[in-house]
Amino acid sequence: MMAGAGRLSFTNITALAPMVRVGTLPMRLLALEYGADVVYCEELIDIKMAQCHRVVNEVLDVVDFVAPDDRVMFRTCEREKDRVVFQMGTADPDRALIVARLVEKDVAAIDVNMGCPKEYSTKGGMGAALLSDPDKIEAILKKLVTGVSIPVTCKIRILPSLEETVSLVRRIEKTGVTAVAIHGRLKEERPRHPLHCDYIQAVARAVSIPVIANGGSLDLVKTNADIEEFRKATGASSVMLARAAMWNASVFCNTGPLPLERVMEDYLKYAFQYNNHVFNTKYCLCQMLRDKVESPLGKQLQAAQTNAEISEAYGLQEFYQQTQDQLRAKRDVLQSFTQPDQLVMDGDVSTLAVKFQRREYPAHITPKMFLLEWSRKEKLQKPLYEMAQRSQDRAFQSTVTIGEKKYRSSRWEKSKKFAEQAAAVVCLRVLGVPEGRIGEEDSGLVCKRKREVKINGTTEEEGCHKRHVADGQQETDDSEDHHKPETPARTTAEFMRSFSGVCWTSCDAAVVGFLHLKASQFIRDVLMKLHVVVQTAFVFPVFH
Repeated sequence: MMAGAGRLSFTNITALAPMVRVGTLPMRLLALEYGADVVYCEELIDIKMAQCHRVVNEVLDVVDFVAPDDRVMFRTCEREKDRVVFQMGTADPDRALIVARLVEKDVAAIDVNMGCPKEYSTKGGMGAALLSDPDKIEAILKKLVTGVSIPVTCKIRILPSLEETVSLVRRIEKTGVTAVAIHGRLKEERPRHPLHCDYIQAVARAVSIPVIANGGSLDLVKTNADIEEFRKATGASSVMLARAAMWNASVFCNTGPLPLERVMEDYLKYAFQYNNHVFNTKYCLCQMLRDKVESPLGKQLQAAQTNAEISEAYGLQEFYQQTQDQLRAKRDVLQSFTQPDQLVMDGDVSTLAVKFQRREYPAHITPKMFLLEWSRKEKLQKPLYEMAQRSQDRAFQSTVTIGEKKYRSSRWEKSKKFAEQAAAVVCLRVLGVPEGRIGEEDSGLVCKRKREVKINGTTEEEGCHKRHVADGQQETDDSEDHHKPETPARTTAEFMRSFSGVCWTSCDAAVVGFLHLKASQFIRDVLMKLHVVVQTAFVFPVFH
């Protein structure tokens, strides 16, 4: 719906409302496919967005706004460029303008959230907190209207009296905004409270700019046919849907609703194509399932930890694999035209601009493993990692020392583990050693050492495999034991600390559990002597 000079019009439209964790790219594209005229992104906070830099992602054909810790805060694409509204949370006119100018070439309009009643928004003076400060509302909107070339709108809630509400919207209109969206509830009210359609109707009569009615999903809008009835009941120019669209985005279809299974599959295809974060995908699907979240499908979805596992739950393995193959092929082509990373010396440290991308390595393999095995092969001391943390965003950077030489990535990572992996990648690439990426020929470095000696019935090769599997889990410690002694024996103190927080009530379980550890013969003897004590109903204490 475009007005003059290619500007987005807010007259007689149906829009996807801004929803935290829901209004990401896959849901916005799904809503547009089903018939929405305009889509709003989730509220994004100005402080975080102001730190972002714009990145053209040629693999996904998207534009990303990336934070210093490399999180993608906002992702958009050409398909929605003329119909997506960027909503920000702000309480500062200058910072609002910085963010608006950052994104204005990639979105159709800017919206300011002035209605969110949640504490994470209001505690910073944003959202519904602005309703009690009309001077600040006016300052923010005027700054934006005069500072950017695209339409500016805002979304509010009603005030305690009809007169106050109309007065505020008239003041908002004078700032030059293109439209105003009104959620017909007080900031203290929740969806269970009835919607005040009369307030929206009074405002629509009092101003000349388009008024977008919001808040009718629970009682007033259940199907596409209800949208027009809601518009008439409020006297508004347009309608904005949140929960009704979240539950089933086909509410925008004028041909009738689609089965939920079809909607979820359509959503997943966008999520896979645009590499949506797995936990965001899970969240949106769970909102669609609603009371069926404990069904067999819901439980399988909740157990999934990767997009591949989600594709299995929905029978979309073939589509997922094809999508991944296409993205990988495109990435390879682009990389073939990209200049290799330039080695830069920072004092005595060799640096490359490298990010650790977990998806580029098999689940049970990491660069740190390859570096550790290479150091053993070359009879060098184990790699030593030193960590630094940046104060402004708490990002991490690691320097690895091996063979009396130091290596570091010039890029900062979101976790200590990723920072160490990035340092290992730099070291391996500078040395010309394989790093274990998918598609590399088998170098024989990892899990190829076989020894005759067995430790508690486990060969070192098997133990190596177990360590590698554990390393593949992002939340486990992937240090490759480079701070631990090679001997299997453990000190008594280390042994007892390993049971911190564990309370054994069964003697047999305790003995079996202890004997499965790489404990010294002395400790095993002590445990056998304690066997009788445990059977008398004593419980092992918690050691700290």
